[in-house]
Amino acid sequence: MTSPIRVEKHGAILEVTIDRPKANAIDAVTSRIMGETFAAFRDDPALRVAILTGAGEKFFCPGWDLKAAAAGEAPDSDYGVGGFGGLQELPGLNKPVICAVNGLAFGGGFEIMISCDIILAAEHATFALPEIRSGTVADAATIKLPRRIPYHVAMEMLFTGRTVDAKEAKHWGLINEILPADKLMARAREVAAQLADGPPLVFAAIKEVDRETAHLPVQQAFNMVTKRKLPTVDKLYSSEDQLEGARAFAEKRKPVWKGK
Repeated sequence: MTSPIRVEKHGAILEVTIDRPKANAIDAVTSRIMGETFAAFRDDPALRVAILTGAGEKFFCPGWDLKAAAAGEAPDSDYGVGGFGGLQELPGLNKPVICAVNGLAFGGGFEIMISCDIILAAEHATFALPEIRSGTVADAATIKLPRRIPYHVAMEMLFTGRTVDAKEAKHWGLINEILPADKLMARAREVAAQLADGPPLVFAAIKEVDRETAHLPVQQAFNMVTKRKLPTVDKLYSSEDQLEGARAFAEKRKPVWKGK
């Protein structure tokens, strides 16, 4: 049986492509495979950055496979270690993930997209949360989207299910860049290479600080960092890389990051 995702390693960069013709919809089996893939990425010290995209030119991902739903797959099926799509609930993922949106990103596909750290989109990409039309809730988007873009814009998208084009998505800060379709992956790889050359312990600390302090008052969040209460921050402040960064600056040379 052909795998519903393609995985390629290019040095420290992992590329994951959703490849389920015709639309790259995700069923429970695909979701579990994606979760295992991203968990392996998380746990492999040789891998520093991941790129997630979709196969073809029309669809990134429309979300849940409704054919599987019609065949009896429940909305609360076992989607694996990372939740739906392998990213949304994956614990301890402290490495950068870039999403290269090559087409339509609807429903659960939209929710997977906003679980990534940097989002690049092709000019023809479109975005929507159409769950309202089928009488269900876009649960992850309902939690996350009002925290990412203006509340009233998020509520309108959730209440109406309307489609947003790439230009509007960038206007609201939902995506980072818009690119011609034939330049999308080249740009994603360029950004990934830049990050792969960066300090992995710092990236890990950034992701954990954001994740673990988002719900805290500012002073309490500061205390979590300055008192080294987060494992990634404590590791960073005691690391060889911390000293290397200072030495490289003083010696006016490029730092050599070892991740330890």
